[in-house]
Amino acid sequence: MSAIRTKKLGLTGKILLGMMSGIIIGLILRNLFPESEFIKDYITEGFLNVIGTIFISSLKMLVVPLVFVSLVCGTCSLSDPSKLGRLGGKTIAFYLFTTAIALSMAILIAIAIHPGQATMVTESMHFDAKQAPSLAEVIINIVPTNPMQAMSEGNMLQIIIFAVIFGFAVSHIGERGKRVAALFNDLNEVIMRVVTLIMQLAPYGVFALMAKLALTLGMETFSSVVQYFFVVLSVLLLHAFIVYPTLLKLFSGLNPITFIRKIRDVQLFAFSTASSNATLPVTIETAEHRMGVDNKIASFTLPLGATINMDGTAIMQGVATVFIAQVFGIELTISDYVMVVVTATLASIGTAGVPGVGLIMLAMVLNQVGLPVEGIALIIGVDRLLDMVRTAVNVTGDTVATVVIAKSENEFNEAVFNDTQAGKVAPGFNAQLHVGNK
Repeated sequence: MSAIRTKKLGLTGKILLGMMSGIIIGLILRNLFPESEFIKDYITEGFLNVIGTIFISSLKMLVVPLVFVSLVCGTCSLSDPSKLGRLGGKTIAFYLFTTAIALSMAILIAIAIHPGQATMVTESMHFDAKQAPSLAEVIINIVPTNPMQAMSEGNMLQIIIFAVIFGFAVSHIGERGKRVAALFNDLNEVIMRVVTLIMQLAPYGVFALMAKLALTLGMETFSSVVQYFFVVLSVLLLHAFIVYPTLLKLFSGLNPITFIRKIRDVQLFAFSTASSNATLPVTIETAEHRMGVDNKIASFTLPLGATINMDGTAIMQGVATVFIAQVFGIELTISDYVMVVVTATLASIGTAGVPGVGLIMLAMVLNQVGLPVEGIALIIGVDRLLDMVRTAVNVTGDTVATVVIAKSENEFNEAVFNDTQAGKVAPGFNAQLHVGNK
């Protein structure tokens, strides 16, 4: 009886229960008390906001130490420079490849369905776009001038570069380096234990986030851009459940159905937080203990993916570019579409894994092909929901790449991957279960 109860109250079930109950209660309060200042001040912006914000903050709290420590551990174990270079080359190439596929598919489907209507009112639209960094600035800013400042600001690219250099140095100073590596391995164990503790609170945080979303999201915004919304949503789902499983089967020979079942917790976390970085602790835990990926691979590819692999954002940018061009009656040439693919693919390298940043990158893409940035005002109302879905797509892509690369490097435990109970010894995640060498 207790086993059945444990299965029913697993982490996925708890998160789904929290998500659905949060949406239902939020909608009930919204409809019963539409103008209530008490609900707005004490429930929406008070209780729910406090619980949701604390949950997100607790996840973000771990991101910088987790990325730095796990990358140092991973790089220490890759003492061979040729292996480190090969692993980095494979990872970046795979991420850019899937991003280009996502963009091309999004543009082709948007052109075929034609979601934009040139008769829509565009005179009153306004959107103040933040200045997106140029490609040259992105490349220059990869190397940190102050690693401590990079950590305090959460600059993931700079942290990754410093951690890789630091780990590489540790692996090349002999016995002293082994002592330092052992310290970082112990720190990694501590951080993973903290991850486990925080994830037990996830259903409550997800409940608060979903309830607040249901109370505050302007449903009237769907009417003008409903076709755009469903085009983006359809391409996102197509990429997550058709393209990724196909690539997984093609490059690794593994069962895509098993992968999809094991990635559900990560997708739910990503959907709830709308942040690849905030979901990173869950993604690493799942890749190692549920998928069978060795720590030295997961600790390298997943932090890198949370920073540069933004397929979901690329899909939004592709559809939005076509949509805005159609709304304003502007014809884009083949060379314009090629420029969109190249620009958005390269821009994904500089896209931070935080909510809403895709709109900043979209402004850069629109400027590149001469489209009015004001068109973003049309889609900003529904972007919050789409942001949640595309974050789930992003973390799915990160995990697919990690599994494929681990398999190619013979750093993968297929028995763990095929074991449906792996990593589920207790409800949630088990920090004591380890796969491969630490």
